[in-house]
Amino acid sequence: MNAQKRLEIFTRLRNENPEPRTELEWSTPFELLIAVLLSAQSTDVGVNKATARLYPVANTPESILALGVEGLKEYIKTIGLFNTKAENVIKTCRMLIEQHGSEVPQTREALEALPGVGRKTANVVLNTAFGQPTMAVDTHIFRVSNRTRIAPGKNVLEVEHKLMRHVPKEFLVDAHHWLILHGRYTCVARKPRCGSCVIEDLCDYKDKVDL
Repeated sequence: MNAQKRLEIFTRLRNENPEPRTELEWSTPFELLIAVLLSAQSTDVGVNKATARLYPVANTPESILALGVEGLKEYIKTIGLFNTKAENVIKTCRMLIEQHGSEVPQTREALEALPGVGRKTANVVLNTAFGQPTMAVDTHIFRVSNRTRIAPGKNVLEVEHKLMRHVPKEFLVDAHHWLILHGRYTCVARKPRCGSCVIEDLCDYKDKVDL
């Protein structure tokens, strides 16, 4: 995989979807942070159903904190790991109020200090809410990066660093959205839909499947 191929790959992905967006529904950085916290090992669809009930009732650190752990569980009990997530969300709300004036911080260090927030969650918030060029490497991005050979790596951190190094600068802000959507709908885990893929001729995957 060379620089010219990568440039063409991201040019095509951009042409197909000029303004990619996360499929999580949110209207403020805080709503996004909570949605991403809830999305670990859960589907975006499932999280959106829960937050559609939660956010009209409570969508600020103060209002969610006022629900308490048990109150919050009633809204998110359809989501996997909801017990742990409820505790982390309540602790995060308290920290945001006490340490950040109820605002979502815009640095990785401050975000990762919040309960339940790891590197991937921090990257999503920094990129999606604040427009910073980060790579939130999930299972989809990890698979697509390795399968296409855009940025092969043995672990998510290695893939993240390679993507940051190799993705042309003009595509960096939106690249992780394109790669997630590509992995979710085209370069799927079990049997990639190579026949309907816009970058099939540029991809270095050896076992392409024509569908």
